[in-house]
Amino acid sequence: TPLFHRNIYELFVAVVLSAQMQDERLNKILPKFFEKFPDLKTLANANIKEIEEALKSVNYYKTKAKHLKLAAQKILKEFNGKIPQTLEELKSLPGVGQKTANVILSEGFNTPQGIVVDTHVARLSQRLGLTKYKDPKKIEEELKKIVPKKYWRNFPLWLIFHGRKVCKAKKPLCEGCPLKNVCKWYRESNNETTKQQKPIKKL
Repeated sequence: TPLFHRNIYELFVAVVLSAQMQDERLNKILPKFFEKFPDLKTLANANIKEIEEALKSVNYYKTKAKHLKLAAQKILKEFNGKIPQTLEELKSLPGVGQKTANVILSEGFNTPQGIVVDTHVARLSQRLGLTKYKDPKKIEEELKKIVPKKYWRNFPLWLIFHGRKVCKAKKPLCEGCPLKNVCKWYRESNNETTKQQKPIKKL
């Protein structure tokens, strides 16, 4: 993951904060945040206003500050100060959903229990014809059936980077795409273009 982190605590914080945030913007904030809140105990005992102030440039910073403080307190109280290593335990923490839990397990512990589905993974999976669903949970279920488990960690990263550089949301760079020959969206778009360009027969 391109998110700045040096240990599992920092990864946890970074992933929780990354929702609806660009990695590059978040990475500018994280080093200073970790200087001020270097561990779970510091974060759990901090004044909520201090946390909010450190996150002011983060989208939904008040909600995320609250989630981080409550999650830190819960980890200290119920998990002996250690980030949980199962999907269900992680999802029991404030601010942690399926996607966040999957990232932490894959990147933090190298024990993927699912496939991370963000907007890029969802878009590319649909375009490539790997799924017809829009719901992230259903997309993940579909991908788990066709992607070998040994690729569960890297597969979403491949799609994310491909989505950022090539298969962009508004203007995909199809002509230079190495996947165009297996892409349902490209094939259907080309067929539609071909139909539109057919000469009109003279009567």
